[in-house]
Amino acid sequence: MAKDYYEILGVSRNATDEEIKKAYRKLALNYHPDRNPGDRVAEEKFKEINQAYQVLGDPEKRSGFDRFGAEQPGAYGFGFTRNFDDIFGDLFSDFFGTTQRKRSRRGDDFRYNLEIEFEEAVFGVEKQIEIPYDVKCSSCKGSRIEPGFQPTVCKACNGRGQARYTQGFFTINRTCDHCGGEGYLIKDPCKTCRGKGFVRTKKTLKVNVPPGVDTGIRLKMRGEGAQGLQDSAPGDLYVVLKVREHPIFERQGDDIYVHTEVDFPTLCLGGEIATPILGGEMSLKIPPGTPAEKVFRLKGLGVPKSNGYGRGDQFVHLHIAVPRTVTDRQRDLLEQLSREFRSNGSASRPAGFKEKFKEFFDRKE
Repeated sequence: MAKDYYEILGVSRNATDEEIKKAYRKLALNYHPDRNPGDRVAEEKFKEINQAYQVLGDPEKRSGFDRFGAEQPGAYGFGFTRNFDDIFGDLFSDFFGTTQRKRSRRGDDFRYNLEIEFEEAVFGVEKQIEIPYDVKCSSCKGSRIEPGFQPTVCKACNGRGQARYTQGFFTINRTCDHCGGEGYLIKDPCKTCRGKGFVRTKKTLKVNVPPGVDTGIRLKMRGEGAQGLQDSAPGDLYVVLKVREHPIFERQGDDIYVHTEVDFPTLCLGGEIATPILGGEMSLKIPPGTPAEKVFRLKGLGVPKSNGYGRGDQFVHLHIAVPRTVTDRQRDLLEQLSREFRSNGSASRPAGFKEKFKEFFDRKE
């Protein structure tokens, strides 16, 4: 049968968000595995409670559950994950003190700002970057202690890494403030690495930039961040992209826009012009009588789509090319053309405009 998450949390269907959260915390506290070690029933109940809260604690998922129920696991994009500490922090590890292992301190993440060319963002590129790199100290072998010396057992926690306190009927274990949970103190840190256990150098990485990226995209390189303490997991490297502007092309999503000037006779009589496209240029046919500011759409000549299927389009905006200077012959021809147009009425284009225009220039050759 489908699970009723309201029944699992013991709340009504009209319960407020605060009532749902309160019910979840109370049940989770009772059935948490740290409070019920070895109890499989309690563990399953805790998972069930956690799953119910992940749905009812999210307005969008709750709305989906109210409409469709929970016939399919993961139907609303959720699945059980042990993210209880996201809400309670270190409550249970400190509160019940059932786990004595020391927490590893994962290394910090790095950020690298990479600027690439417009075409490189469109078609993809492989780049080489140089980043900081941590290697284990050759003097102390990562122990952080000066060779020939030994660490001192922390007297505050007697080497356990945790200090125990009593509050009412609860015994609370907290990370020892004196040793940071390590159980010992280093009074003679390694002089080579200054007690860090590693030394920082540099290394070169290859970054594969996929086609179709844009400014602001982050590429994650797992494990290429700072080294954590005591051989714990390193952080990650985030390569943040910035795409340089192009002098000709303008990008909007997966589409490319370009502006091209065309002379007046070509717009009137038709012809072919060369228009720039990504990676080169192509011939564009201009039909006779094409109006100024006409926009042509070139399908499939835009940016590769991020899902890997197809490309956007390129849009070519036409503009009349007006010369800044003209020769005496050009001026004479333009004045004659202007007089001929006026003689046929300047308010509208005369009948047979294309033919008259062509005839006018043909007889001047």
